[in-house]
Amino acid sequence: MTEYQRESMDYDVVIVGAGPAGLSAAIRVKQLNSDLTVVVLEKGSEVGAHILSGAVLDPIGLDLLIPNWKDLNLPIKVPVKNDSFYILGEAGKIKIPNFLMPPLMSNHGNYIVSMGNVCRWMAEYAENLGVEVFPGMACSELIYGSNDELVGVVAGEFGINSDGSKSDSYEPGLELHGKYVFLSEGVRGSLSKKVIKKFNLDEDSQPQKYGLGMKEIWEINPEKHSEGTVTHTMGWPLGKKAGGGSFIYHLDNNQVYVGFVVHLNYKNPYLFPYMEFQSFKHHPMVKELLEGGKRIAYGARAITEGGWQSLPKTAFPGGVLLGCSAGMVNVPRIKGNHNAMLSGIAAAEAAVTAIKEGRSRDTLEAYDLEIRSGIVSKDLKRVRNVKPLWSNYGLLTSLLVGGLDMWCNNLFGFSFLGTLNHKKNDAESTEKAANHKKINYRKPDGNISFDRLTNVSFAMTNHEENQPTHLKLTDNSIPVNVNLPIFGGLSERYCPAGVYEFTVDSNNNKNFIINFQNCVHCKTCDIKDPSQNITWTTPQGGDGPNYPNM
Repeated sequence: MTEYQRESMDYDVVIVGAGPAGLSAAIRVKQLNSDLTVVVLEKGSEVGAHILSGAVLDPIGLDLLIPNWKDLNLPIKVPVKNDSFYILGEAGKIKIPNFLMPPLMSNHGNYIVSMGNVCRWMAEYAENLGVEVFPGMACSELIYGSNDELVGVVAGEFGINSDGSKSDSYEPGLELHGKYVFLSEGVRGSLSKKVIKKFNLDEDSQPQKYGLGMKEIWEINPEKHSEGTVTHTMGWPLGKKAGGGSFIYHLDNNQVYVGFVVHLNYKNPYLFPYMEFQSFKHHPMVKELLEGGKRIAYGARAITEGGWQSLPKTAFPGGVLLGCSAGMVNVPRIKGNHNAMLSGIAAAEAAVTAIKEGRSRDTLEAYDLEIRSGIVSKDLKRVRNVKPLWSNYGLLTSLLVGGLDMWCNNLFGFSFLGTLNHKKNDAESTEKAANHKKINYRKPDGNISFDRLTNVSFAMTNHEENQPTHLKLTDNSIPVNVNLPIFGGLSERYCPAGVYEFTVDSNNNKNFIINFQNCVHCKTCDIKDPSQNITWTTPQGGDGPNYPNM
């Protein structure tokens, strides 16, 4: 029997995930002390390959990190010029006047960007400072020390066969040890999830809430294009079925980002988020914009929506949670990249100070304090009641009372509602199929709307087939014996990539099929499955979507 010995490498700071949070942290460490060693490990085939965001970027984090960024050649070229908000009906729309919106909702001074391209630029900037950036290195395990402190991660394990055995080309991966480990995996990170559980980081916080964001990039007719225009909508087609809304962002080169978000606390298991997105594009306002154009990319990603109430403790022995790994999205603004950057900067400053004092692998309490009392907390606190109002009382109440609450926070610095709570996690919100009616969706027309598997091909996702599925079932019997009869087999619908399906064989036996090759790493199954029976883990490094400009 062959024994495999992992090599180890030691760094001052080990960062998991080359998103805006992780890269900001890496850059800031080097700015403060160029002698410190920093490594960034990215599971995507390249930096940016797994980044999917709206995105209208608030540059507050970038201003702090790289004050002269406007003098550099960043892929941030399209300032927001027009900002509008509509409530949609099936055939009409009502515009909400901008003067009624709280100032924090204004996009003046923000930029329409591809966060994937911004992260690619940031990675190059970090490398020029001496940061080591390794794409294609999925981190699959955590390494703990004798006192249960986090000391490192295992990355780059390749060559495991589908049955779990090691192939002839097996590579055991590396152990990367750090004085501090930063987890910046994005939403529902697999390692972050383990750390939160191990250290009970969420024991004093509300259940985390999520949305599913789906996005297409379109090239439209030049005469319909209006560079710098930002449009958000709510209402149709979701109505009372679920919370959520859309975004339409006009960037340069006659391209438009068209996105749709469905809150994952919906009750009806027959709801089909992907088809709600496709239906949305048939609204007259949207259809007229897209007709004559072509869709050139598609992707999907979960979004943290719990906000201030759901924020876990962000520091633990040996490491910290950055950005969306903790959940720092401002829900009404649909923005989290600025807070991700700010969290990375704060973590770097706390770690550099600790290392200078001769400390390592302790709890960076200064970081957690900064998140809870600094810029990030101010951003999240003043919108903290919008999501629970929406979840518990519906869209209209959220608009009226939530809007008034945001105005109160903006003008006076306090909320007349206090802090409202989230009642359930999103899996618990799912009700039995017997209590709901099936929803009939129009068939995609192939021009404005598309079937799911065709669209997934535009995510350019790829997984080596001869490896174990990275979507793990705790109990193999639950999908057929519980989720199918009780919840209508909702996994066939909540997944925006068509990963899950139920089939019947020649002996009339029902089977649950996992087409993991389709997975775009959105994590919805890990969140929404009513039995919490599916765990998303990392496939081998480099596998997954290959987003070009998301």
